[in-house]
Amino acid sequence: MPLVAEILIPLALDTPYSYVAPAGLDLAAGDVVQVPLGPREIVGVVWGVTETAGGSNLRPVTGRLPYPPLSEPLRSLVDWIARYTLAPKGSALAMVLRLPDEAAAGETARVAVRVTDKPPARPTPARTKVLTVAADGALRGKSALAKEAGVSLSVVDGLIDDGALETVAVAPQPVAPRPDPDFPRAPLSPAQAEAVAALVAPFPWDGSQEQEADLRPVLLEGVTGSGKTEVYFEAVAACIRAERQALILMPEIALTAQFLDRFAARFGVRPAAWHSGIGGKRRERLRAAVAEGEALVVVGARSALFLPFARLGLIVVDEEHETAYKQEDGVHYHARDMAVVRGRLEACPVVLTSATPAIETRVNAARGRYRHVLLPERFGGRALPDIAAIDMRLDQPERGRFLSPPLVNAVKSTLERGEQALLFLNRRGYAPLTLCRACGHRYQCKNCSTWLVEHRFRRALVCHQCGYAERRPEACTECGTFDNLTACGPGVERIAEEAAELFPDRRIVVLSSDFPGGAERLRQELEAVAAGACDVVIGTQLVAKGHNFPFLTLVGVLDADIGLTSGDPRAAERTFQLLQQVTGRAGRGEKPGRALVQTYQPDHPVIAALLSGDAERFYAEEIQAREAAGLPPFGRLAALIVSASEREVAEAHGQALARAAEPPEGVMVLGPAEAPLALVRGRYRFRLLVKTERNVDLQAYLRAWIARGPKVRGNVRVAIDVDPQSFL
Repeated sequence: MPLVAEILIPLALDTPYSYVAPAGLDLAAGDVVQVPLGPREIVGVVWGVTETAGGSNLRPVTGRLPYPPLSEPLRSLVDWIARYTLAPKGSALAMVLRLPDEAAAGETARVAVRVTDKPPARPTPARTKVLTVAADGALRGKSALAKEAGVSLSVVDGLIDDGALETVAVAPQPVAPRPDPDFPRAPLSPAQAEAVAALVAPFPWDGSQEQEADLRPVLLEGVTGSGKTEVYFEAVAACIRAERQALILMPEIALTAQFLDRFAARFGVRPAAWHSGIGGKRRERLRAAVAEGEALVVVGARSALFLPFARLGLIVVDEEHETAYKQEDGVHYHARDMAVVRGRLEACPVVLTSATPAIETRVNAARGRYRHVLLPERFGGRALPDIAAIDMRLDQPERGRFLSPPLVNAVKSTLERGEQALLFLNRRGYAPLTLCRACGHRYQCKNCSTWLVEHRFRRALVCHQCGYAERRPEACTECGTFDNLTACGPGVERIAEEAAELFPDRRIVVLSSDFPGGAERLRQELEAVAAGACDVVIGTQLVAKGHNFPFLTLVGVLDADIGLTSGDPRAAERTFQLLQQVTGRAGRGEKPGRALVQTYQPDHPVIAALLSGDAERFYAEEIQAREAAGLPPFGRLAALIVSASEREVAEAHGQALARAAEPPEGVMVLGPAEAPLALVRGRYRFRLLVKTERNVDLQAYLRAWIARGPKVRGNVRVAIDVDPQSFL
């Protein structure tokens, strides 16, 4: 009887399609195959194989492709994500199945040159220089040889044509050199050694544990500067010794050059890095190395979670509280939570690290679902920074300025001692709003309901939602008057302008993700800060993410109240995490640090907790408030965003959905209401929010609701976000 294969295709389809396997083609679950779909051929994955008497009317599988099969745990992860997020199963598969383009499928061998025994037909001084350099017999690229000899590339080409030099194909450099787990390293502190023992002892890799392996996820919590990275490096080392692979997830992989250097200092080589900046050919070589088990350690952004590891033994989620782990487009998943799921499916440990864990993670640790390993003190006995508030109601800046007199004086004193200061403001650009003083016109995005942010360095007004930009006009486009446009509020560019006036002889660097030069420029700037090559650092939230600046002793937070007034139920938690992280940049070197926080609400619970250093009190009060309100993790949330190019159409569909909600006991449906960002990329948005008790099967309710609700027509879209992180 013929074999019928159920093929899942990486498109927005929820069920596999049935195809018949041609005679002689043995297929198994996980095989990557090519199948016809309509008039074209497409790649899919075998999700199951059955033997049946039917199937004569089915189209045949075209063939099996020479790619590693998807493992059973990885296929189970696809099923789990689709079931949990309500995304089509094919969309979840698309995150896993990344096949090479034709251009990236084959990698051209590198070519080097070396000297031969044949003398050149026409010796010249330039040719003699080249041959002298090449006389050691080492392989060099043509450009490298020409540069070393101080000649043009044509001289090297002439020697190749003469036969005095020969070309040699060189194998590509290994994409994932083997880390050495026993590479010499600095000794751990007693607290770190104790944490390593608690972390690694229950891991199951070599089977030699006297006690039964404990595969619960681990929360590795430690204050800023406590050495959490060095602790989980020892878990990575143990994983390597057992010939298992380790995955380290990071929220901002393009900004982690400092981390890669720390890894190399511990293991002798840099790890394999996986992120959007990796080119096609190298990307496919790395993917193959992961599938073959050659790449033992991979550091990557959230998409690295879906790599086809052959022997996955450890997953580390660094800075697990970061919102960057939430995928907001396409399949709405949280990489931290999916890492825990993959760890369970692969039967491997998962380590979540943070100085300011998410409330959900803290509660899971308190309930015993996660193990909890603590590092309560900084490495080397260094003290945490002293934190004080500057009450902006009493110490107001000069008119037109944003740095209060106490903060200006503190920066001056810091610079006079030869130390660095950081001014933190979580606003990109020069100003968040531009308006005309004559007619009151405010510049707004044409595609979104957001103000255009002025970027003075670019002389542009930019939308941070859709990327729309227009040149900053000389005259008001509404009333035509000149010299009446004014920038309202500060961004980091404006603070840099003020700092340059206050500290004219000091080296100032601005760190923001939208500055020219991209990730490479940021990497260079971060290295310069760490080396002490600048005096004043002005940055957005990217400076708060795990960087170690040994010469930085003062942090000034310019607007600690940003975010506290939003309707986001996680506003207090996120503000506390961000402020705790950024103030923790101070005093990580030999000299003590301090932080000054400009605020109009010094008595706010978040600010009070930050100033007192009593994080436990903040967590206890926030957890109690969440439990009283039935908010996650004590209840569940899901958001439905209805969008369309016409406001009335989106609102009507949202209202029809609300009429079909029929919430049972334990379920509350709110809305539809216009989303805070009501217009994004030309689409009007209405939000419905579902709030349920913890024991309610939220996914089952959502599926039933959508099934009985109105059919999606025209350009209406309904996006479902289970466990939403953003409420905009």
